[in-house]
Amino acid sequence: MNVTIKFKLNGKEIIKAITENKRALDFLRDDMLLTSLKEGCGVGECGVCTILVNKKAVNSCLMLAEQLNGEEVYTIEGLIEFPEFKKLQDNFLKHGAIQCGFCTPGMLVSSYALMLKNKNASIEEIKQAISGNLCRCTGYKPIIKAIDTTINGE
Repeated sequence: MNVTIKFKLNGKEIIKAITENKRALDFLRDDMLLTSLKEGCGVGECGVCTILVNKKAVNSCLMLAEQLNGEEVYTIEGLIEFPEFKKLQDNFLKHGAIQCGFCTPGMLVSSYALMLKNKNASIEEIKQAISGNLCRCTGYKPIIKAIDTTINGE
């Protein structure tokens, strides 16, 4: 059975008929063609599929597409338009926080969510904010440095 949802996606109003019980991850990636979203674990453990919903980091694999109704949603594709996000992305590159790149979209979205709510985050708060995002390559130190530099400067 189909249901119609209306929400804001990357700054644009969307009205779309969707299949009931479809995950937000599948809807955004497959139907809306937002390929920054990936499926890692599918059970909310890795953070690869993180999106912003009303300025909060959310695992899209744990959310039904129907739950997007009435919400404001951002993915990397929309966040790239914001100068603060671009600065964060540049610092990830500068500090070597990107290696294989698989975790990067989720890390960036979680980091940006922290920046939206806490303009002076401590190292411990940064660690807490990205604790739901797994990275097998970097050891987290360059990621934390990139986020800290973006938030608090060099």
